[in-house]
Amino acid sequence: MYFFDPHIHMAARTTDDFATMAKMDCLVVGEPAFWMGYDRSGTNSFYDYFRQLTEWEPKRAANHGIQHYAWMGINAKEAEDVGFAREVIALLPEFLDRPNVLGIGEIGLHKCTKNEVTTLLGLIDLAMAREEQMLFHTPHLEDKYLGTRMILDILRADSRVDRSRVCIDHCEEHTIRPALEEGYWAGITLYPTTKATPQRAADMIEVYGPERILVNSSADWGPSDPLAVRRFMHEMRRRRHPESLIRRIVYDNPLEFFRGSRNFRFVPPEQD
Repeated sequence: MYFFDPHIHMAARTTDDFATMAKMDCLVVGEPAFWMGYDRSGTNSFYDYFRQLTEWEPKRAANHGIQHYAWMGINAKEAEDVGFAREVIALLPEFLDRPNVLGIGEIGLHKCTKNEVTTLLGLIDLAMAREEQMLFHTPHLEDKYLGTRMILDILRADSRVDRSRVCIDHCEEHTIRPALEEGYWAGITLYPTTKATPQRAADMIEVYGPERILVNSSADWGPSDPLAVRRFMHEMRRRRHPESLIRRIVYDNPLEFFRGSRNFRFVPPEQD
């Protein structure tokens, strides 16, 4: 069965990972801009990183028959310096028009500070002015619920937001319900230390159903697994869920969400 990984950081992965994912029938990856494990020293560092996501990574993926799409933004871990963040935001329009860019992401909150909120408002305003899709990072661990509620409150206050074109990512058992109830897409991240396991993700599907849910690995430079979506599929099969349900979550749903971007040009294999 074909699948998407709608949130994975291939800039931090090896070419062997692309090859292995292709063998496991991954067709499309979505790569949001994120924190690379260190704070970047200037806007030129971001500029070169955005070039990597829009020029180099699509070529690496294409060598293995995988389509690579990116999201442009400034991650919450680097959003505290508002002046610096504004300089990075000024770079984004040049890249948002590139053919593999889906929208603005991953953006959101980390420690839920006033400065992070100021930067986030600037990013949302840019997205709304350009009618871009958005992908939101919600905080880790003890800040998860507070940060998710703050993001939902910010979005609710902006009448320009089309909720069908927004994903609230890294949802867990205590945050997935409000994201779905308010009409957003909800991302479940399969990450072994700070997010969910395949078993917990399957539990959430059994409670809330498959509608507007995306499952992703968020694999990066940390302890993570680029085949996590495959492991989720195996867990769903172990529980005797039908193939049609599994396909909806790992293929049909991300295909529907990505089609909300004007730059998404994927042709399903059965139509090729």
